Amino acid sequence: MKKIAFCLSLIFTAFTGNVFADNSMIDKSLSKMGLKAESVNPSGITGVSSVLTQHGTIYISDDGNYMFQGPLYDISGKTPKQVVNKSLVKKLETLKDQMIIYKAPKEKYVVTVFTDITCGYCHKLHENMKEYNDEGITIRYLAFPRHGLQHQSAKDMQSIWCSAKAAKALDAAFKGEKILPIESCKKDIAKHYELGLQLGVNGTPAIVLKDGTLISGFLPPKELANALAQHGE
Repeated sequence: MKKIAFCLSLIFTAFTGNVFADNSMIDKSLSKMGLKAESVNPSGITGVSSVLTQHGTIYISDDGNYMFQGPLYDISGKTPKQVVNKSLVKKLETLKDQMIIYKAPKEKYVVTVFTDITCGYCHKLHENMKEYNDEGITIRYLAFPRHGLQHQSAKDMQSIWCSAKAAKALDAAFKGEKILPIESCKKDIAKHYELGLQLGVNGTPAIVLKDGTLISGFLPPKELANALAQHGE
């Protein structure tokens, strides 16, 4: 990761004189940094392509001379909207059957939360689940072991997600109860983790809105409801 980050910091000067005639040239250029393009799409900015890699979305100018990475906002409407993660929304929905869902009885909003059972603010969010649901917010959990996939917390979360009653297992884990080991099942939190990295998650809790906008950190129920209303969800 450090090597990749270093390469990314040098990319502005490293790419000179190349014109991306097709996707294969983008793939070739990215491979020099240990990156691979999953998809290449128009970015919404004239002369710039949006490239989805295993480490997130990057933007490359059509002449190949410039590249940048970070949030991109559409400010054409009443409120700014992050568009960098739009291409990942469909990918997020493919993991719906792997989510642990706490559905609001009178649902107004749906958010996906990347969580970690060792994270204090994740505990705080979970303790307020009833209040989120009362605000009309459905919470859908995916696992994001912030210490990496080899950490014990990742193994514990894999067991939770593989449990026949995953929501009850997660409730128990957040209460500090013992986690019963389950080695494997069709659910794979490595996929959750990888998608989290692509979305730009670097800590937990991380809240993803319907359009892919990422809110990093804990928001109390009423504040999240207000943010969703202002966002136009």
